[in-house]
This record gives sequence, C-alpha cells and structure tokens, in this order.
Amino acid sequence: MEGLTPAQLASFQEKGYLVLPDHLTPTEITSLLRETNHLLDTFPLDTHPLTQFTTGDDLKDDKPHVGDDYFLTSGDKVRFFFEPDAFSASPDPSTGKPALLKPKQQAVNKIGHSLHSLSEPFRAVSLSERNAAIAKSLGFKDPRVLQSMVICKQPGIGGAVPPHRDSEFLYTDPPSAVGWWFALQDAGPGNATLGMYPGSHRGRTGGVVKRRFVRRYNDEGVVVGTEFIENDGPGLPRGMEEGEVEGQGPKEEDVEILEVKAGSLVLIHGNVLHKSEKNTSDRSRFAYTFHVIEGADGWKYDERNWLQPPENGEGFSQLYQ
Repeated sequence: MEGLTPAQLASFQEKGYLVLPDHLTPTEITSLLRETNHLLDTFPLDTHPLTQFTTGDDLKDDKPHVGDDYFLTSGDKVRFFFEPDAFSASPDPSTGKPALLKPKQQAVNKIGHSLHSLSEPFRAVSLSERNAAIAKSLGFKDPRVLQSMVICKQPGIGGAVPPHRDSEFLYTDPPSAVGWWFALQDAGPGNATLGMYPGSHRGRTGGVVKRRFVRRYNDEGVVVGTEFIENDGPGLPRGMEEGEVEGQGPKEEDVEILEVKAGSLVLIHGNVLHKSEKNTSDRSRFAYTFHVIEGADGWKYDERNWLQPPENGEGFSQLYQ
C-alpha cells in the first residue's frame, strides 16, 4: 500500500495540511453514515447527563470548559455531546434540567471518543493499511490512534470552533499529533467547512504550542474539570525547531476556506492553526476525525492531557498492525 507521493508530502510540510480526494469509497461513506445515524437514533436520552461540548475557548461565549466525568472518561467509549444552542435558555420546570429544542438526532455536537476501537465500520476505515502507509510517509515510528469522533455540525446550530492547534489538546513531548479528517458529507463555504491558516505550523510564523487543554485538579488532587494552561515544554515537533519572526504570524486574510467533497481526507498538522464557523445553513456537515500521535521511545504523552489512555493498560491503538 502506497503512502503520500513526494509532491503531496512537500505540500503538507509547506502548508501544514493536505486534501486527499476520494480517500473513502462510496461504500465506506455509506457505511459510516449508516452507523452514525444508528448511533444517533439509539442512544438513550433518559439516562444522559446532557453534557454540552464547549472548550470555553470563545471569548464571545461565557460557557465554561467541558469537564464532567462523562466527558473525561470518554476516551475508550462511545458517548454523545450536545450543542449548547440545542437547549432552552431556562430549565424545564418539570425536570429542573435544560430542555432540548430539537430531536436528539439534530442536537448532538459530536460522538466520541473511541469509535475506531468500538465500532466496526469506523475501525475498518481507521486502522487500515492506507492510513498506516500515510503515517509511514509522515515519518511515524509507532503511530497511535486516539480521539476518534464524528463531528455533526448540525444545521443552524452547529457551533463555531475558534482558531486552535490540535497539539494543544493532545500534547506529546515533543509535539507529534496529526489529524485525519474525513468528510462524510460535502463541506464548503456556507456550511461551516474547515478554515486553514497556511504555513501557521512553523516556528517562524508562531506555530509553537504555547498553551494546553488539560485536566484541572483541586487541592486534594481530584479532577474537577478542564482548563487551559501555559505550555512549559517543547512547542515544535522534532526537526522543526526555529524562532518566531516578527510579522510572519498568520493573518485572517490568508485563511483558506476549504471545499471538501464527501470521501475526501484532510491531513492536519498538529501545530497548524485552523477553525470552523457556526453552521448557519440548512445542511449538516458530518465529518469523521481521529488523531495520530507518536508512541515510540523519545516521545511522551503528557499525563495531564484531558484524554488519557484506557485504564486496561493497553495504551492507545497501534496503527501499524
């Protein structure tokens, strides 16, 4: 199985992202959409804690970081997280809880975070020879798959994701994360597609990981949520170390709004700045994504990251079988 061509690899290294059309077959797309809709139809609402997904990263949003037990223990499970805008502003008097304004299938922000290990259709397209070949092209020695999820981007309420770098959330020392982002439906201007900042993964453009999204502990050492902290470790992947150059940082006018057809794969460097807008259209924008980190000796997955390896001691899923 072949990986990236030299031209594709060079483009990824230059821009920090790469679009690979037709990575999934029509049969695979149908399989993943059918599985997604099955999951949305069948998860129980009566026992759900109604966890809303937000990192508290948007200054226009006064909602706190997500960080309840349902979220923090989801790394080896399949769980459902709601859009904040899917709920009423005040609680339902009969239950004391916020009321859903839409059917549950149209209110979920994302499904995660271990679809690649617990769902056979998602496992088949994740732990594949094709993806292993890509990882080898990128130089991974022992690639590990984690944080697999379907991002729903529901019509009208799919929340914006502010500019961020994935290595802020899945930090290794040194940084190594790369995202695999599969469009399950067409994504383009008008339905909250990806907005990428070309070249923003490099040190000279400010691509250093300066903050991290981690578990927050109280004085007794008990996890009580999540927070952003300053990064005091390496901020750039090995071999990319360089100083920031004044005036070379990413600019809004340089953002590339991607046009991504269903079945395409977008590779996203862990240090590249990217975002998506709120979905104000009447079309959903389902996408499946997982991340790969380096699991070889010389790279350390940080114990404060919000997502931690399964408690069974097996570690994150190996991509090289």
